[in-house]
Amino acid sequence: QRDAHEPEFLQAVREVLASVGPLLEKEPEKIATFRRILEPERVIMFRVPWIDDEGKQRVNRGFRVQLNSALGPYKGGLRFHP
Repeated sequence: QRDAHEPEFLQAVREVLASVGPLLEKEPEKIATFRRILEPERVIMFRVPWIDDEGKQRVNRGFRVQLNSALGPYKGGLRFHP
């Protein structure tokens, strides 16, 4: 499985599929659109170095995931992962 190391992503996909599954069964032509939202258009990853209260250096990763720009500029914020 391609994203087996991303359990949160897979959980989110399953939850969305469960909610739109009935629609996709009624209108199978929308399956191609659903597949497009599974793959981001662009992913920006960066590191955020910082020093904790004990003086230890830490590094967190930040992500900016942009799914689809067809309807205009991207919206949303940054997500940080410890």
